[in-house]
Amino acid sequence: MYPELRRLAEKFLDRERDGHTLQPTALVHEAYVRLIEQACPDFQNRAHFLGVAGQLMRQILIDHARARNAEKRGGGAANFPLDDALDTAVDRPLTLMAVDDALRALEKKDAGKAKLIEMRFFGGLTIEESAEVSGSTVDKVRADLRLAQAWLQRELSRTSKTSK
Repeated sequence: MYPELRRLAEKFLDRERDGHTLQPTALVHEAYVRLIEQACPDFQNRAHFLGVAGQLMRQILIDHARARNAEKRGGGAANFPLDDALDTAVDRPLTLMAVDDALRALEKKDAGKAKLIEMRFFGGLTIEESAEVSGSTVDKVRADLRLAQAWLQRELSRTSKTSK
């Protein structure tokens, strides 16, 4: 599983700004430490394990971004579309934190849809793997992902308008 975790870490770090201080190996190792600190999670299969590992890596990067920006309070967040935030490089830690805040808000409203976003965009799982892990159909996962993406886009738009 290590090579797959390393590829996942590289994918996450490719989305980060140039010169990021975390390296893929360090990200994998930190995620592993957090995995073993959990109370014996019951992984259903390989896809479930990779989804959990991806979620932990995302949280590590968010924690890193929050710590980096702790002394840099202030300044407005820029308006950015969800697709850009999820599919392209995250140059500003503020963008990553805004996506995380919106995802946490979605989790409060619909934990299942938030989990699908995490599995798909942050865990690198395919729609089929996400359906397998969630015990749902591929069509239901596609529909739920569309709804979740639209909700997140609206939330991110609101956030960027209120921070101007």
